[in-house]
Amino acid sequence: MATVGIIANPASGKDIRRLVAQGRFVPNQEKVNILRRVLAGLDAVGVGEVVIMPDIAVLGRGATTGTTLGLEARVLDLPVFNTDRDSTRAAEAMARLGVGCIVTLGGDGTNRAVARASGEVPIVPISTGTNNVFPKMTEGTLAGMAAGVVAEGLVDIEAVTTVHRRIELHLDQELEDIALVDVAVSTEQFVGSRAIWDMDTVHEIFLADAEPASIGLSSIGAILHARSPADSSGTYVVLGPGGITVLAPVAPGKVVPVAVRDWRPLPVGESVEIDLRPCTVALDGERTYSLTVE
Repeated sequence: MATVGIIANPASGKDIRRLVAQGRFVPNQEKVNILRRVLAGLDAVGVGEVVIMPDIAVLGRGATTGTTLGLEARVLDLPVFNTDRDSTRAAEAMARLGVGCIVTLGGDGTNRAVARASGEVPIVPISTGTNNVFPKMTEGTLAGMAAGVVAEGLVDIEAVTTVHRRIELHLDQELEDIALVDVAVSTEQFVGSRAIWDMDTVHEIFLADAEPASIGLSSIGAILHARSPADSSGTYVVLGPGGITVLAPVAPGKVVPVAVRDWRPLPVGESVEIDLRPCTVALDGERTYSLTVE
């Protein structure tokens, strides 16, 4: 019997970029509606079991209440912290259970949290976040059907999935965290509201993804050197005067000139030291670590 995991982030699409830009707001009721469509798609292709991440907004229970589906859906028995730890712990539990696929509802940050612990389990990401480069605007029914046929082994996994690049953040020579799209070094000293939106504070960026349709920080790399998903290298960009200026959509509805001092391709396996101190390091658009003067 095929099992599929669902991780829906109730906080996605609700950060400060809704106030400083025109980031969309995705209410929890719409996320419940999407989940219902995902479940319908999973049920239609014969998935037998679905395990759902618990969350403070009880999205999973809202989606399963009153349904007449043939599949068995249950919410995992996990503590809820209302942080990205919930998504990581749920992905880890689902991987241990042997799910054949994980459907996510969120933005780049949600999928980063999932990818930290999902291992080689395929992910079908549905975009409900503010900046969305990794997840796509996919209809829930189709996402459920796709996840179901993958979990059931009805398609060639290598033909229908792509191994995505990632950027690794190492602290004291140890792997500390990852990013799926971008790592930004900011002159801000504190994590604060987390979201990166003021380009005047961004010192340098490391990009795993820079496709022509990108938004956010990766749009800068896409303008400098657009790459397809098949390209293996990343992009390293240093911001500031002395080079060129590009017009980039750095947030939904926010298109600004960005001064680029220097940039170059970032080959797989290359390491770059972060020298700026003090600073904050943002992963996939959210400030996560503060680095102080050594």
